[in-house]
Amino acid sequence: MPDNKYTFDNEEYRDTYRHTASHILAQAVKRLYPETKLAIGPAIADGFYYDFDSAVPFTQDVLEAIETGMREICKEKLPLERFELPREEALKLMQQHGEPYKLELIRDLPDDAVISFYKQGEFTDLCAGPHVDSTGRIKANAMKLTSCTGAYWRGDSNNKMLQRIYGTCFMSKDDLDSYLQKLEEAKLRDHRKLGRELDLFALYDEGPGFPFFFPKGMVLRNELLSFWREEHKRAGYDEIATPLILNEELWHRSGHWDHYKDNMYFTKIDDADYSIKPMNCPGGMLTYKRRMWSYRDLPSRMAELGVVHRHELSGALHGLMRVRCFTQDDAHLYMTPEQVPAEITGVIELVDKIYKVFGFEYRVELSTRPESFMGEVETWDMAEKILEDALIAKGIDYRINAGDGAFYGPKIDFHLMDCLGRSWQCATLQLDFQMPERFELEYTGPDGDKHRPVMIHRTVLGSLERFIAILTEHYAGAFPLWLAPVQVVVMPITDRAQDYAQSVADSLTGAGLRVECDFRSEKIGHKIRDAQLHKTPYMLVLGDKETESGLVTVRKRSEGDVGGASLDDFIAMLKEEIAEKR
Repeated sequence: MPDNKYTFDNEEYRDTYRHTASHILAQAVKRLYPETKLAIGPAIADGFYYDFDSAVPFTQDVLEAIETGMREICKEKLPLERFELPREEALKLMQQHGEPYKLELIRDLPDDAVISFYKQGEFTDLCAGPHVDSTGRIKANAMKLTSCTGAYWRGDSNNKMLQRIYGTCFMSKDDLDSYLQKLEEAKLRDHRKLGRELDLFALYDEGPGFPFFFPKGMVLRNELLSFWREEHKRAGYDEIATPLILNEELWHRSGHWDHYKDNMYFTKIDDADYSIKPMNCPGGMLTYKRRMWSYRDLPSRMAELGVVHRHELSGALHGLMRVRCFTQDDAHLYMTPEQVPAEITGVIELVDKIYKVFGFEYRVELSTRPESFMGEVETWDMAEKILEDALIAKGIDYRINAGDGAFYGPKIDFHLMDCLGRSWQCATLQLDFQMPERFELEYTGPDGDKHRPVMIHRTVLGSLERFIAILTEHYAGAFPLWLAPVQVVVMPITDRAQDYAQSVADSLTGAGLRVECDFRSEKIGHKIRDAQLHKTPYMLVLGDKETESGLVTVRKRSEGDVGGASLDDFIAMLKEEIAEKR
């Protein structure tokens, strides 16, 4: 038996523990408000939730009362008892308990499904489990209800809006306190808040899900794109651009219509049906088909910073993290079958190189064939093995994410970890044998015959907007010098130093640095505080002494006053820091 079987290092036990906590939450709610109807309550990545249909608004005061009730249930050490019932008896039991949502769930179960329940004290819930053996296993002082939001029953906006209570729990109070501290830190780092405070970006009610980037935000965005272009050029990619709107027939041909139409926007042009692209792949196929290819021309690596639109539900929108319009840093690689392993390795190495620049560690998942897929099972099995062999050859630890592949191929997903330990799925590599068949892509082999290329779809940053949100929170808005919208603020102490300050600023600008001058009639301490609040990497404080000596006094965002320097030495230091992307 492994030593970590009953710890949170064991993901299965962690989910079982938190699933039990969700039942304790439901029991506490039913004790306080017996008329409440139960929906569902699973464990999730950072805790658990339960959905309720209740006439009582779950305000903060109510959540605190529910928390108190949950602690009492833990102290009662109620055993959790599993039992099964035939369908009719199960329906009768939930009818007696007055639980309409549970009745609906039972009726929707397959005919051969095992219908199980868990009982703890007076509380019984329809549930497949598993659970721990007693409510006493859940530490009463190590759980917390964190929020309450609205949630449609079964995620369908045509259904009733329920109240969803989120909570978390740990095996010790210290672990809970550490997690709550991270939540508070995350609030301070919220990209929506920092985007407004630093004048980078925002979203308005006039365009829900459609971001606005301001001048400083565009500097950040363009620096990121310049870096992306440099690295892709070095890696042998050619950049293309494909249209925003394409005929609806194309999306039927690609298969996206059957799998994605609910997330697409449509329009009519000259009485014909068109779609605004939700992804760049079909346009990439047409780009490949523009000419005849020889095996000598392959691999071909075509990268695109394509603006795409997806119809997200309003409740799913979240700052730049989940928007309706974003830039996807796509690339489509076309190759012979023999070139596939090397091209997969090349993508993995490019992702690793780019993520290291930002200080990101990451973990890897291999996502396999979904329930709804194109092509033959044998082709999928082959593609999955190719990806798995590539990961093994690189010595990369990975886990299987069963059934989460794209509808046209299995994929490797890269989940980067930010400074708070949060995981974000950004880069992906999808191996595709299906689209080349659908679009009849060809190349001429060494035998003179026509052959189908193999295709890789991949992103590194993923959504550019989402990546900017992640960077903003990762750095808490204090971007490294090469990304910072303003790199230096020049601030004279007195009016007498303004001419010298302006000449210093002009020299910095001429050297290609991004500079602002603070000529306000404010005390120098006030100017320094403002520059710190705006997270400016460097400040130059200039007075009579600096004017006479021709030097500059340097303050660094992270260190404070670092002393005097010649202007040439200061410029050289900044250029070196930018070049090395420290």
